[in-house]
Amino acid sequence: MTQTTPPAEQAPAVLPPALRGWFGPVAGLAASVVALLAFRYAGEGEPGTLDARIGAAVDGVRPPWRSVALFLDSLGEPVGATALVAVLVTGCLVLRRPRAAVFGVAAIGLTVGAATLLKHLVGRTIHGDNLSYPSGHTAFATALALVPALLATGRRGHHGPGPGPGFRSGLALAAAAAAGAAMGWAQVALGAHYPTDALAGWCTALAVVPATAWLVDRTADAGRPERR
Repeated sequence: MTQTTPPAEQAPAVLPPALRGWFGPVAGLAASVVALLAFRYAGEGEPGTLDARIGAAVDGVRPPWRSVALFLDSLGEPVGATALVAVLVTGCLVLRRPRAAVFGVAAIGLTVGAATLLKHLVGRTIHGDNLSYPSGHTAFATALALVPALLATGRRGHHGPGPGPGFRSGLALAAAAAAGAAMGWAQVALGAHYPTDALAGWCTALAVVPATAWLVDRTADAGRPERR
């Protein structure tokens, strides 16, 4: 008698269908904000009215908060960012979730790449010729928080009853908001970016990460044979 091997369990989607209905509009709205602010500040080298008001309250932070801002800023520099991404990927592989590892690298890489491309396209500057729009540090921090948040909330729904997709989406967005706000504050406090740069960096991640999740899931599932 020949034994048949049961098919392997399908790897869970990094962005389950239940969450796509929430993050699709979020990504679209975020992309619209990035585009509108880019149009408004293209080629400029001065703060807008909102930038001036917020910057006056935050800029020039003093110790010990300046040390906190410098620490947060270091996490977005090449050494710190590489280390954080490596920890994320290692965690995914330890949990035997290679698709999640691919998603993490792709989402964060594409987010930073999009922010870098936008800097050159928009041409907004600060302190001379330093390109500022959007904040790459803020985009990175937001993506770094949103990726594991999506993986955790999505997996919770995959394994059984629990909070609804709206609540789980809210948790993921809260994580992204907290990380983006912290890094955005640090960038403005250190005088590296205008507040609207930080907002655009946050929105860049909110636009790119869900789109990357959809692409990774679609690509991975396209190569999987149908189960009969």
